[in-house]
Amino acid sequence: MRYITGNDIRIICHYLGMIMQGVGVVLLIPLLVAFIYQEGDYLCYAIPCLISIVIGTFFNKYFEKYQKLRLKHGMIVSSIAWLWAAFIGSLIMMICLDISFVNAFFENISAWTGSGFTFFPNVEILPHSILFLRSLEEWIGGLGIVVIFIGIIIRSGTSAARLYKSEARDEKIKPSITNTLRKSLTIYVIYTVAGIIAFILLGLPIFDAVNLSLTSISTGGMSIKNANVGFYQNYLVYIVTMILMILGATSFAVHYKVIKTKGKALFKDIQFQTIIVTILIASIIILLSTAIAPMDVIFHVVSAITSTGASISPTADISLWPGSTLILLFILMAIGGSSGSTAGGLKIVRIIAALKGLNLNVRNIISPEGRVINTKIAGRILKEKEIKEATTYISLFIMFLAIGWFILVLYGADPLNSLFDIISAQSNNGLSTGIIIAELPGAIKLVLIFEMWIGRLEIIPVLVILRSLYEFIKPANKKKSSTKTKSRKVKVEIE
Repeated sequence: MRYITGNDIRIICHYLGMIMQGVGVVLLIPLLVAFIYQEGDYLCYAIPCLISIVIGTFFNKYFEKYQKLRLKHGMIVSSIAWLWAAFIGSLIMMICLDISFVNAFFENISAWTGSGFTFFPNVEILPHSILFLRSLEEWIGGLGIVVIFIGIIIRSGTSAARLYKSEARDEKIKPSITNTLRKSLTIYVIYTVAGIIAFILLGLPIFDAVNLSLTSISTGGMSIKNANVGFYQNYLVYIVTMILMILGATSFAVHYKVIKTKGKALFKDIQFQTIIVTILIASIIILLSTAIAPMDVIFHVVSAITSTGASISPTADISLWPGSTLILLFILMAIGGSSGSTAGGLKIVRIIAALKGLNLNVRNIISPEGRVINTKIAGRILKEKEIKEATTYISLFIMFLAIGWFILVLYGADPLNSLFDIISAQSNNGLSTGIIIAELPGAIKLVLIFEMWIGRLEIIPVLVILRSLYEFIKPANKKKSSTKTKSRKVKVEIE
């Protein structure tokens, strides 16, 4: 029995069509910037976006929904949607900038996933519309391509819930998923606008303020300046940027509760507490062990733990930092921010759950027989399933990191620097020691694209689509089950 049937493909295509339509419409927005700055080349946006809208409309209408969307369908839709969004963005860059497909796809998957790497040695010569395109992609990708579109397009129900979960999200602000998404989007827009206003008041041009706010709250980190945030040489700009990064890396469920609790919910949240304490401890350790400027240290620690990847120092400077400092930074990058936020990485709640599970195992071994021991997170009993899921994901995360690291070293990269950059890619961070450049071999670029993709989707949806694809294309198994009981058992496992 196949895992994916023709009926499954119809369901996937129907919902994928909606996302394609949304991607096509959204990526037309930079056309306004092109008009404002009279940059021309309007067809480089119109043609790819029209392709996405037309194909999406065909999929949505032709493959009518006639069965319920299951979790496996949602995960496959989500996995393909991120690749499709990067594909349309890459077509735009190929036509506008005359660059190779691989480089254009890398740039766009980096933007959509919030990784923030760039192959452009001089971003300041790029058209304003392309710079805004990258920032817009990071902003939408920060909250989630599927999350944003289902909040706007799809009604409440089982389908919306499963698509929401397919992007590794479980938190609810409101009883219904669509209302949760709309509240999250409202909070997201409010913080973005607040950031824009703050940057304008600090003297930044409107275009700079918009882009910096979009990429900071989304914890993306792509910049319209070669020197990144360091270009502005303004401590107040650095501080506002750090505040936006921390807000973006905090769960939206907590943001919503802040209003009702007059701010108490923020400081009671264990993930937010962990972020702040980790920033303080890591900064103190680096400051005491190096001669690096305090603002450099604090800014990069915040950038690492929030998985933003913004910088106020040239890449070359970071690569020259002491090895112990780099190790501490890539540990922070791997940890990441809160679940239900725009941040990447393992997520703090998983780290806590895994450590609690380890402690529980030790306590169970040394406790008297028959004693039942529970472990809690923030007053809530931690279920065995949650511990198992956390440890499984951490194991998968480390396994894919090891594979990517091995490939980079195999191609001659420095072991420590390559480990730093591969963790940065899979954690969707973007801080780099300088080994990720346009001259990299094509195979390495593909590995990095894959690492950014699985990091944003949190691995499981990618494994689902890869296994489903394998099952779909392999020759059908003609050998029938020997008993009806065995057949039923297989069917239950598949369901």
